[in-house]
Amino acid sequence: MKFTYIHHSAFCVETEGKAFVFDYYNGVGVPNCTYHGKMPELPENTPIYVFSSHSHRDHFSPEVLQWSGRYPNIHYIFAKEVKKKLGSSVLRNLGVKEGIREKITYMKHNEQIEVDGVQIETLLSTDSGVAFLVTVSGTAIYHAGDLNWWKWEGEPEEFNEYQERAYKEQIGLLAGREIGLAFVVVDPRQEQDQFLGIQYFMEHVKAKYVVPMHFWKQYALIQEYRKGLPPEQQERILAVGHENQEITIPQE
Repeated sequence: MKFTYIHHSAFCVETEGKAFVFDYYNGVGVPNCTYHGKMPELPENTPIYVFSSHSHRDHFSPEVLQWSGRYPNIHYIFAKEVKKKLGSSVLRNLGVKEGIREKITYMKHNEQIEVDGVQIETLLSTDSGVAFLVTVSGTAIYHAGDLNWWKWEGEPEEFNEYQERAYKEQIGLLAGREIGLAFVVVDPRQEQDQFLGIQYFMEHVKAKYVVPMHFWKQYALIQEYRKGLPPEQQERILAVGHENQEITIPQE
């Protein structure tokens, strides 16, 4: 298995001759943070599964639908709330064929589907949309989207209590599951609470490898977090350091 850190929360995972692209966006549109990572070049006949956890501009760009012109074996799995972003005028402006709709599957939270032998499950995000659990040939890949323990200074106590409760409930659904690779939120905007979500995940989910994401180019945060962990947890953290970085994971 190999994955490419494109940027922010966007990754391309390649395994078993298939490619799984999570939360790609084109890197622009967010104030004070522009990315330049690119989707990796793949053979044209590669089965590609493109996931979007929600429609926030740092997690989704409609232009991913244009990839269907190059890759005939492509399928899109979007959170249902993305659908409102893809009216006929949007598709027409993108220059994609109307038949593209047949390649899109929309999912709500707590749903399970199978696409070409790939098992796909969703969790409810604590922000918007869903998180994905994708199982291919027995290996589970988790992408959190914006499912995180969001705790913000200045927010009402009720809000922060809900965030804690909802996050723990959703992560509890992963308890006992064997996950090979997990992409989990670390957000420096939470300041002293920026590691709440990932630490709870590390303590309650059996994930062989965990990759922090959503850290707004502050790569040093990953090493900061990693150094504070016990050795057995440090080994599970895979730290990325630049856009389009490739990391290969040995399969046992």
